[in-house]
Amino acid sequence: MKRQIKVGSVLVGGGAPVSIQSMTNTDTRDAAATLAQIRALADAGCQIVRCAVPDMEAAHALGEICEKSPLPVVADIHFDYKLALEAIAAGVHKVRINPGNIGSDDRVKAVVQAARGRNIPIRIGVNSGSVEKDILAQYGGPTPEALVASALYHASLLEKFDFYDICLSMKSSSVPDTMKAYMLAHEKVDYPLHLGVTEAGTEYMGTIKSAAGIGGLLALGIGDTIRVSLTDDPVKEIYAAQAILKAVGLNDDGINVVSCPTCGRTRIDLIGIAAEVERRVANIHGKKLKVAVMGCAVNGPGEAREADVGIAGGDGVGLIFRKGEIVRRVPQDKLVDELMREIETFE
Repeated sequence: MKRQIKVGSVLVGGGAPVSIQSMTNTDTRDAAATLAQIRALADAGCQIVRCAVPDMEAAHALGEICEKSPLPVVADIHFDYKLALEAIAAGVHKVRINPGNIGSDDRVKAVVQAARGRNIPIRIGVNSGSVEKDILAQYGGPTPEALVASALYHASLLEKFDFYDICLSMKSSSVPDTMKAYMLAHEKVDYPLHLGVTEAGTEYMGTIKSAAGIGGLLALGIGDTIRVSLTDDPVKEIYAAQAILKAVGLNDDGINVVSCPTCGRTRIDLIGIAAEVERRVANIHGKKLKVAVMGCAVNGPGEAREADVGIAGGDGVGLIFRKGEIVRRVPQDKLVDELMREIETFE
């Protein structure tokens, strides 16, 4: 069992549900714009949000952001310990900083004391591009072993001052390296692990890499909180993260749509119908339903019967199923509306 930290009201590790994070891409100094994006992330299902703190003006803006944010706020800080102190004073709920990069023990101690005084955790975030030169030389490059060694080095600087309210991440743009690093860390430490594949790419490739890396680790029982990194609107990171959790059986909230890949037997516009159903159910929460969108009479009726609600397609028409029973036969142009009616009224 991993240690447990608390980020605002969100528990991470220690058997708590895997939480979803993202990071704003607004200018943190613009509190209004940053808060608008945080609210959009919260509406999408984000649970923890991180903001870049490049300078003191951004650190000062965190006061208003933390006061009005619907989500716990994490300050993302590099190199300047004074920014960490100011962010903590502003009310952030966690700090991401690598203590080995901020200078002397006195500076590390100051950050530790401030975090301890506010009872907030510190995340150590190691990326393949940030590994120390001596560790790179020892391991011959940013290998998984080097990533873990770097994370443990930074953790030791906090442990020196009896601070253990720590979360670790060891991200690479390589999915195999990322997975191996987290597997090694899982064996070595009991700190909660923040999963992610760094520099994963655009929505398409980034989602695939994150699903492989994050999903693969979660399926092995490794990981306590996740952030999907996409070169896109951060809200899309939340939808991808939710889909990953559903795929590995860790989130059954909302509508789980299953659909067949189509074949030469399909006689309805199954691709269009499935896409429309997925779009229309994306923001339905509080209902735990399996919805099947199937294309033909071979496997369709059987699969649809196993779902709470489903469609089995015919020649320009479809059957609506509810709990294994045929409800009615519907023309293709009415299928999505009728299926949505069944979903909305399902008890």
